[in-house]
Amino acid sequence: MKIAIASGKGGTGKTTVAVNLALSLEDVQLFDCDVEEPNCHLFFGFDLEKVENVNIAVPVVDKNKCDFCGKCSEFCQYNAIAVLPKKIMVFPALCHGCGGCTLVCPQGAISEENRCIGIIEKNKEDAGNLVFYRGLLNIGEPMASPVIHALQKHIDIKKTAIIDAPPGTACPVIASIGDMDYCILVTESTPFGFHDLKLAVDVVRNLRIPFGVIINRSDIGDKKVEQYCIEEGIPVLMKIANDRNIARLYSEGIPFVSKMPEWKEIFVQMFEMIRSVINEEVKV
Repeated sequence: MKIAIASGKGGTGKTTVAVNLALSLEDVQLFDCDVEEPNCHLFFGFDLEKVENVNIAVPVVDKNKCDFCGKCSEFCQYNAIAVLPKKIMVFPALCHGCGGCTLVCPQGAISEENRCIGIIEKNKEDAGNLVFYRGLLNIGEPMASPVIHALQKHIDIKKTAIIDAPPGTACPVIASIGDMDYCILVTESTPFGFHDLKLAVDVVRNLRIPFGVIINRSDIGDKKVEQYCIEEGIPVLMKIANDRNIARLYSEGIPFVSKMPEWKEIFVQMFEMIRSVINEEVKV
């Protein structure tokens, strides 16, 4: 079972939910797919080890064979190759690694080489029932999705997988949640939270993913988020109050279920409810 934790905007408590949910379950994997700014590991304190490099195959042009016909440039939808009358230019950062340019080159002048854009890491020491993976995009790289796809190849379908998705609604989010069994949208009861929640709801509905909402800091702001969920028939899975103790633990990098065990049972109850929804979807 694969459950994504997502949000329309940053700072809603998405990572807090992902970490505390993972620590409340047995035999679970946690994947930090916010590869530009992964931070789940800060709440565990264990060391990480590299599992693999994430590479994209980029074109290399043999100028002795190239006749500057321009077919590669015409084919590339990402403008990663520019052909001038007597010169060809390759822009690796724009290349999506599709390999099409090598196929359309009539002179066989284009080959490919791997370019590392990031790495996959996992926890080095035993963490009990939890296995943790994260992706880390190299600084300055524009494409997070290949790292996310490589990271999710490590999902063990025999275990429950919790995916901490990036914030927002752009391509990295789609790559993170696209084939999930369920998506938890974490929001807050503020005008910004309400606005961005509606964007995230549109995404998961278009992807046809069952979903529910957690309202974090639910006792601040107004009731527009909760009213919206009622009107749209969206289940409110949990409400987390603006608790000073939770905030203090977060600031110290401590998952609050480890110090407030009553919350562990709340997370387990939510998980069982999600499991029943997924099972119903499978029957249908």
